[in-house]
Amino acid sequence: MREILHIQGGQCGNQIGSKFWEVICDEHGVDTTGRYKGTAAESDLQLERINVYFNEASGGRYVPRAVLMDLEPGTMDSIRSGPYGQIFRPDNFVFGQSGAGNNWAKGHYTEGAELIDAVLDVVRKEAENCDCLQGFQVCHSLGGGTGSGMGTLLISKIREEYPDRMMLTFSVFPSPKVSDTVVEPYNATLSVHQLVENADECMVLDNEALYDICFRTLKLTTPSFGDLNHLISATMSGVTCCLRFPGQLNSDLRKLAVNLIPFPRLHFFMVGFAPLTSRGSQQYISLTVPELTQQMWDAKNMMCAADPRHGRYLTASAMFRGKMSTKEVDEQMINVQNKNSSYFVEWIPNNVKSSVCDIPPTGLKMASTFVGNSTSIQEMFRRVSEQFTAMFRRKAFLHWYTGEGMDEMEFTEAESNMNDLVAEYQQYQDATADDEEEYDEEGAEEHYES
Repeated sequence: MREILHIQGGQCGNQIGSKFWEVICDEHGVDTTGRYKGTAAESDLQLERINVYFNEASGGRYVPRAVLMDLEPGTMDSIRSGPYGQIFRPDNFVFGQSGAGNNWAKGHYTEGAELIDAVLDVVRKEAENCDCLQGFQVCHSLGGGTGSGMGTLLISKIREEYPDRMMLTFSVFPSPKVSDTVVEPYNATLSVHQLVENADECMVLDNEALYDICFRTLKLTTPSFGDLNHLISATMSGVTCCLRFPGQLNSDLRKLAVNLIPFPRLHFFMVGFAPLTSRGSQQYISLTVPELTQQMWDAKNMMCAADPRHGRYLTASAMFRGKMSTKEVDEQMINVQNKNSSYFVEWIPNNVKSSVCDIPPTGLKMASTFVGNSTSIQEMFRRVSEQFTAMFRRKAFLHWYTGEGMDEMEFTEAESNMNDLVAEYQQYQDATADDEEEYDEEGAEEHYES
């Protein structure tokens, strides 16, 4: 079976990750002790491909294929004492004591580098337990020290050891208005520098967009991180549901990548989920495929603070879940492209892939997950880059990084790599089907240089 190995790092990654496992356990009928609690009628569906995310241990317990890492014990302790704390394999908690102090260099070069071998041992052990490993999914944030610094270190090490496996990340970017730490722009830029080279697919998330969804759509007055993480976990589950449940049109991580990535560096995706309903109003919603489609393409639905109407979609993928007619799905997808043709690049015809999985998420009749490769994602990078430049020009806070042995040169490289990325998105946003000759030559030169 095509297993996926899940890795979560840092406070943010661990909190998202633990929410994700609650959702996955729920979908597969696994209780907090790791035992199967579903009925005989459901068991075929729930257990048939449960081994994508779970390993079956002795005594019929299901153990998540998860590696949990952090440079301080706090978040892990709270996971361990939480409702699902006993389901994870105790050896798979790898943590240090010192913390990374929101410093990318500590996570990537000093503290993180000391712990990385212990993490890699656990990753190897889990990978050897797999029948046919499909790839890795990493949850982390880019603003802190551990998830960003150590997370990208781990990704590059896994890349060396498993070059042909898919590497999918769920990366929480710093928000435009809400800032947790002053040095976020540094940490994020250094991380993107790594992700461009070493990851296959990055799902871009950010807290502000998630807060907006909670306020606007879900009508929550005081959203907590738990609410935000719940949104993220719904999307994460949607991306892999085709691997875990039977469907009429399947997709997996590699199919997703092949359909979504026209140029290797442009692998940063926007994600959305529908139906987003407030907790109270769920039972009043009767969903139809057109309504789902409308909501999932809605700009307010995107889980990162970039507006797809400011750019164009290079490619997109829609994953529907529930009992529905594929004909209707196809019609709706064609409909979206025809009505909004100016928002799709015309030099990639039929650039929306759809897949249909028969089993909806718990508590819903049907749902859909959206993954789009839009040039407007450059807004995220551009914003971080401006903040980065403002501080870097004055060399503010730089001593925290050089003190851990980093060189200013690495900052300059990361800055220019991110600016190149923005320029590439812009180039393809402006490209039309007619002037392709000149683009071919430019594109070719660029790829040789990189």
